[in-house]
Amino acid sequence: MQATEPFDDRAHAGRLLAQELRHYAGTPGLLVLALPRGGVPVGFPIAQALHAELDLMLVRKLGLPHQPEFAMGAIGSGGVRVLQPGVPGLMGVTQHEVDAVTAAERSELARRERRYRGERAPPQLAGRSVILVDDGIATGASMRVAVEVARSGHPARLVVAAPVGAPATVRALREGVDELVCLATPAHFRAVGQWYRSFDQTRDEEVQELLKEAWAWPREGSQ
Repeated sequence: MQATEPFDDRAHAGRLLAQELRHYAGTPGLLVLALPRGGVPVGFPIAQALHAELDLMLVRKLGLPHQPEFAMGAIGSGGVRVLQPGVPGLMGVTQHEVDAVTAAERSELARRERRYRGERAPPQLAGRSVILVDDGIATGASMRVAVEVARSGHPARLVVAAPVGAPATVRALREGVDELVCLATPAHFRAVGQWYRSFDQTRDEEVQELLKEAWAWPREGSQ
């Protein structure tokens, strides 16, 4: 399926992605890892449709110091950091600035870990089929970090799923995973939000509510 029209919202995009991922339904130990915050409302209907466990893959974009909307890299749990080619140096960014942004984002990553997960232990990935989900892929920095973090957990199969992505980024990411599912790769991609009729910022409270509901689902083998 190649989407040609914008998605109503993240939940709608997730339901469409679930249809393309239905061959994973019933896979023992299937795990959907959503990138917060925007990936969680996309991942929720996927996990629900595939009868999978839903959890988080915490990563943070490293924005350029004076243009934070542009990613110069990303960080993830366990100290993983991926920088765009040419960083430091790109657009005059110094090593000191890279390290300062990294430190700030590590603090925010830790805050989100505490807020979303509380005392809940991170999921074990070893030997499981894992689907990484976000609401879109632009530079791919965050998803590349997510892939590296997930790979370090030794999953049996690693899948990336997103409603929309930049064509070149999607092609590059595809080489590092077992499967990549993307519903739209527009030739004139400009921004993820242009592919949603509603693209409001996902709130922490929404993430917490969706996770609370998902974590209450009966697990396979439970009574």
